[in-house]
Amino acid sequence: MSRDWNKAYAEEDTPWDKGYAAPPLMEFLERQRVNGRVLVPGCGTGHDVRALSAQGAEVLGLDIAPGALAKANAFPRAGQEFYELGDFLNLAAGHHSAYDWVFEHTCLCALAPGDRQAYIDAVKKALKPGGYYLAIFFREVDDYTGEEPPHPISSTESKALLSDDFALKESFVPQQTYPGRPIGAEEVSWYQINK
Repeated sequence: MSRDWNKAYAEEDTPWDKGYAAPPLMEFLERQRVNGRVLVPGCGTGHDVRALSAQGAEVLGLDIAPGALAKANAFPRAGQEFYELGDFLNLAAGHHSAYDWVFEHTCLCALAPGDRQAYIDAVKKALKPGGYYLAIFFREVDDYTGEEPPHPISSTESKALLSDDFALKESFVPQQTYPGRPIGAEEVSWYQINK
């Protein structure tokens, strides 16, 4: 782990937390309903969890930082959302084949690039047969040095990680972004697992 995530939440050193759900997720939800059971790994304070729950999904936010989950649980409920402390890369057996969707926003980019295959293996474990993986990939990161997250991932690498086990349903460059994040720095990709 490259950072003490719990310490970051305790000290409120969380520049990735903008205080509301990711605009690319909201753009996707305008086009497509997400329903059933949803897992959000690296959920932080749960803004994306609540956005998904508000439209009727049953959503579990998973995070390794107790401080993040304490903040998430302090928000009013939007629907059927729950939070759990856990390590997505070592996904507990009770989460295997349990979810219709896995939603990715800031978990993959927070991991060291060497952990990406383990991350995709965890996505595969979590999904039910025919389940969906929805990701907001960071394609470009300003002033990226390779040492600290967020770590961008190229289209070539994400396709290589996913092509054997997933079929791409849709991919687009979101036109809604957080302020200061240029259009084109992110890509929304919606996959279905081949199992």
